[in-house]
Amino acid sequence: MAFYISLVCIVFCMVMSLRTLFLPHRIKGKKVSFENFMYLAFIYVTVMIGFGLIYVLLELHGFAVWAEGTEGSDGGFFVRLETGFYFSAVTLFSVGYGDIAPIGIGRMIAVLEALIGYTIPAAFVFRAVFEMEKKY
Repeated sequence: MAFYISLVCIVFCMVMSLRTLFLPHRIKGKKVSFENFMYLAFIYVTVMIGFGLIYVLLELHGFAVWAEGTEGSDGGFFVRLETGFYFSAVTLFSVGYGDIAPIGIGRMIAVLEALIGYTIPAAFVFRAVFEMEKKY
């Protein structure tokens, strides 16, 4: 039961973070500012940590999510946590080094995460341009 509650909480936090991209809210100041950069960075970090935790929860619950080609893949909780965050980051930013690959249910989750990774900057730019055009 705790597994499902944790999964729902993680997904809820990610959805609420991504929701801020689509709410009417004024992006302050210039088109490029430190505040806007931090806003975008926090959204990325929230999504990366959220998907990393989902991967780790699924792994701990017995689902095969990733296959590692490196040594040390049979570590404890903290090794899995590190691997989950690393896998999430390379998937979100579409780097994909090739040392770890999604398997099973992890493939569909990785596709969803990559899609979100491509969509976040596009939504942010669209929102910034739209707000600037409304201003004039």
